[in-house]
Amino acid sequence: MGVDYYKILQVDRNAKEDDLKKAYRKLAMKWHPDKNPNNKKEAEAKFKQISEAYDVLSDPQKRAVYDQYGEEGLKGQVPPPGAGGFATSDAGGPTMFRFNPRSADDIFSEFFGFSSPFGGMGDMGGSRAGGSAFPRSMFAEDIFASFRGGAGEGSANAPRKAPPIERTLPCSLEDLYKGTTKKMKISREVADSSGRPTTVEEILTIEIKPGWKKGTKITFPEKGNEQRGLIPSDLVFIIDERSHIVFKRDSNDLIVTQKVSLVEALTGYTVQLTTLDGRNLTIPINSVISPSYEEVVKGEGMPIPKEPSKKGNLRIKFNIKFPSRLTSEQKTGIKRLLTSS
Repeated sequence: MGVDYYKILQVDRNAKEDDLKKAYRKLAMKWHPDKNPNNKKEAEAKFKQISEAYDVLSDPQKRAVYDQYGEEGLKGQVPPPGAGGFATSDAGGPTMFRFNPRSADDIFSEFFGFSSPFGGMGDMGGSRAGGSAFPRSMFAEDIFASFRGGAGEGSANAPRKAPPIERTLPCSLEDLYKGTTKKMKISREVADSSGRPTTVEEILTIEIKPGWKKGTKITFPEKGNEQRGLIPSDLVFIIDERSHIVFKRDSNDLIVTQKVSLVEALTGYTVQLTTLDGRNLTIPINSVISPSYEEVVKGEGMPIPKEPSKKGNLRIKFNIKFPSRLTSEQKTGIKRLLTSS
């Protein structure tokens, strides 16, 4: 019989359509060339074999010819006269079965909606989804779910997911220091019991954790509009940080700049600050404050998200106000003071 398609798909000869689909999903994901960069040639050969086996066994006419005459009957050997599944010539004699194998990529795309979930997405993802590329991880999770028995099980055309909807979520520095809960009201279209679209409103609760940074994403899966043939979009909120009147953030550190006179810079100064959680700090500066001087207070910065009990540092910088003019007496006095020291 030549190539044993049943053996390639690891199914028995009585395998039904669902058995073939499950077998193809599992093996196609295992041997996709993009998933096997270190043995690409072997993977390509296996991938093509798996695709060809599925193409033949999932088509009742091709499978009947293959079961009766083997691979040779499919691929060009003329069968005995009157064999079922074969075309006849005008002269009445038999000709070979018209076997037009589909490409491996076409079969894979039919199952998963795009040609490759592992590499550059082929040319399926962005162009079909309104020009929006999806995260690789999202596709990979959807596909693995589909052959584990999740979405798309038993369906040759797994539904595609609409592109994510992203919204900015402005937060004050106090919110990000202490953590807070925000409630967001959304409107979305869903299908009612008769399948007609209807608008519903929903309140989403977003837990802001202490120390979260600008750019942090909070995802609410499938909270977009329901559309026929598409899995609803994920709704993604992206943290934005409002500027603060006193503090500036630098990763896990907080920076504050204090204005001091030249006299204070030279003779000593005490910093008085109210922290983001309302405590009063008193920090005496005993060093001479030069324009580049920075006082570092350990553990008074932003909470570290993965270890909220730990904090970054508070860094105090200084803006020294120099006098705009000095009298000759002041100049003489300063010279005398500085030279004597």
